[in-house]
Amino acid sequence: QVQLVESGGGLVQAGGSLRLSCTASGNIFSIDAMGWYRQAPGKQRELVARITSGGSTNYGDSVKGRFTISRVNAKTTTYLQMNSLKPEDTAVYFCSYSIGNAWSPRYWGQGTQVTVSP
Repeated sequence: QVQLVESGGGLVQAGGSLRLSCTASGNIFSIDAMGWYRQAPGKQRELVARITSGGSTNYGDSVKGRFTISRVNAKTTTYLQMNSLKPEDTAVYFCSYSIGNAWSPRYWGQGTQVTVSP
């Protein structure tokens, strides 16, 4: 089992910035991938960003150039730096953990709300 604890969500005006963090604990291996997904009301959960054990990154098209994912602390903590936020970025953001570098997450955090006002 892996536990994920997220923090850093909140309310921000359009154009502002937020940083989300997620720390993993439990049965962790350094070869596993971590990432962030988001889900807005009435919409499907979508990939925001992911980072592999080797540091390779992938981003959703809507956040490219604005969001940056990073991974520190023996790869147990991941950050999502969100800049130039837009109202359409409003969603619940979920930290994810994949076994190996698999695309499909095995574990999820509890979610943190990000609200961007116009």
